[in-house]
Amino acid sequence: MLDLRLPKYKYRIEQRDGKLAIFDPIRKKFIVLTPEEWVRQHFLNFLNVHLGYPASLTSVETGHKYNSLTKRSDILILDNQLKPLVLVECKAASVPIDESTVRQLAVYNTACKAQLLIVTNGMVTYAGLCKASPEAFEVLSQIPDYNSLTAMI
Repeated sequence: MLDLRLPKYKYRIEQRDGKLAIFDPIRKKFIVLTPEEWVRQHFLNFLNVHLGYPASLTSVETGHKYNSLTKRSDILILDNQLKPLVLVECKAASVPIDESTVRQLAVYNTACKAQLLIVTNGMVTYAGLCKASPEAFEVLSQIPDYNSLTAMI
């Protein structure tokens, strides 16, 4: 798999039913290793291990209602009151992060109302804080660690 611009970690990969699978510590099971899953697992490691976001408050591929549709976000992290704190959209490294990717994340957040929005393909990552109104959005130069984010909001 491709080297990403994220910290390396000791992942577990096995052959399952003729396909490569990577262990997801959040879902506690092996998941088919797609290019997007490669990015998602690296980003989960980055958030949980390097930035201190609690794995116990982290979920993967959470369903959200948007109008009459159910959408699935890649990573959702809750705060201590179990309200959405961080919403992450992951793409394969070959998928460019563009306006449509950011729009997808914004649509998910209309149902979710997370404070920190992140979009990444493992090579490029953008993050922003949602303020009191939808127009008040602050682009961040780096992703804050868990303690810093909870102190900000």
